[in-house]
Amino acid sequence: MIAFVFPGQGSQKVGMGRALAEAYPVCRAVFDAADEALGESLSQLCFDGPEDRLVLTENTQPAILTVSIAAARLLESRGIRPQIVAGHSLGEYSAHVAVGTLDFADAVRIVRRRGRYMQEAVPVGTGAMAAVIGLARDQVAAACAEAAEGDVVAPANLNAPGQVVIAGTAAAVQRAGERAKARGARRVIPLPVSAPFHCALMKPAEDRLAPELRALATWTPRVPVVANVDAEPKTDGPAAIEALVRQVSAPVRWEDVVGRLASAGVRAYVEVGPGTVLSGLVRKIQRDARVASLETPADLEAVERLVQEVQA
Repeated sequence: MIAFVFPGQGSQKVGMGRALAEAYPVCRAVFDAADEALGESLSQLCFDGPEDRLVLTENTQPAILTVSIAAARLLESRGIRPQIVAGHSLGEYSAHVAVGTLDFADAVRIVRRRGRYMQEAVPVGTGAMAAVIGLARDQVAAACAEAAEGDVVAPANLNAPGQVVIAGTAAAVQRAGERAKARGARRVIPLPVSAPFHCALMKPAEDRLAPELRALATWTPRVPVVANVDAEPKTDGPAAIEALVRQVSAPVRWEDVVGRLASAGVRAYVEVGPGTVLSGLVRKIQRDARVASLETPADLEAVERLVQEVQA
């Protein structure tokens, strides 16, 4: 059984998608559709930067979505289709577009607003995120509870065993990092992010986004989409939308998502879009997982070989 997994924010880089668009008309059409949906050249921002504009959350989110869907359309054109899908944070939108729950143009526009609302929910500099390495997630949660002191700090991304990202107010994240080290964390790494995603500080963004998400047209996904909020498969449009609403301020339970994919019978994972972050996490969570990624035309052969071997 094959799963597609779609990356989230942090996987962006200048130049992403260019080789796909130049090599395959089916990919170029996706970039053209994104430019039309937004009324500006998102494709040029992906291909040429500048980086300081690409890393703005309201640009990063539609950019990664577009590159991911360009790659997904290429796989589809080659007859490669998943039996189940998932995405990390923003990537859950890519997953829903790839399997037909959401229209691509609608998704590009909504994730631009999602990025904007998330950025505006917390003044720059007042929030923070940090990766806690080498500590069990219940211990990370306990460190956050001890450090809160009336502020917000909590696990935000449960990425893999021994890799948990925390988010909240800057001072509380600092205190929680110190408590985590005292409990045995190997390292605490501050992350270069513009806002504290997936924690209670994002509730204003969730409240702004919710009515807009619920107003979108949806269709029944062709295959199940395992959601970040509860690691459960969503098989209809309304359930998909509610999971995307809750996702804004809830932790990304990626370790549980991959566990759910594995329990469904997935043995091969294709990371679809920029970067290889999820490929690394999948290998940490499922030691026997077979993983490939598609970001450029050069990756296609390895993906096709993996799919053939799994289907043999």
